[in-house]
Amino acid sequence: MTTPDHQSPAPQPPVPAAKDRIYRSPMGIAGGVMLLAIVGWLGFDALTTGHDRTPWLTLAILILLVPLVVAFTLRPAVFAGDDRLRVRNPLRVITLPWGEIASLRSGYSNEVVAKSGTKYQLWAIPVSLRARKKATRQRERAAVEARRAAHPGSRSAAGLGFGGLRNTAGSTGPTRAETDKIMADLREILERREQEKTAQGEVTVRWAYEIMAPAVAGAVLLAILLAMG
Repeated sequence: MTTPDHQSPAPQPPVPAAKDRIYRSPMGIAGGVMLLAIVGWLGFDALTTGHDRTPWLTLAILILLVPLVVAFTLRPAVFAGDDRLRVRNPLRVITLPWGEIASLRSGYSNEVVAKSGTKYQLWAIPVSLRARKKATRQRERAAVEARRAAHPGSRSAAGLGFGGLRNTAGSTGPTRAETDKIMADLREILERREQEKTAQGEVTVRWAYEIMAPAVAGAVLLAILLAMG
């Protein structure tokens, strides 16, 4: 029996694709869980103790409300991958290759703008004006303390002594709102990936029929029950 002079190298396992970064709103999730708990508690009580048409009306309201609560609180998310940005809003899922994104804007809301000019709001990354103001105050305070530390003999630093320096070193508050940090991260990915061949393609939009269908069914059932008197 002949043996080969050399053995072929074993095939290398494929490199796993990088996982998407997922951004969601903790406050939205907490609010959604609380609302679902309240709706479930009230609905269960009405279904089990209600009389006449009350259980049917309650059922219709639950079928209508539960999908909407889930859609606007638990569902929103933003998935940032190497090739595309996927935005899961309450009633739509928008997939944008990085090469088709013109900009990521932050104002009173965070949004992504496609090169076609269409804007899509990022429901999962809400703007907090309160957090922005807090971060701005922290930046201003840090700048003042830095100037005092650099010029300890100036009138602005008079009376601070070593306490002023310790205050500067211990200033660890946020200097940027959390959602603004997320938007900065997304802009960095956009700048790095927008020219890649694998990050090109078309923008796609899919309606969330899994949310819309039960909500419409609940609305129709509720309208019929109310019309029947």
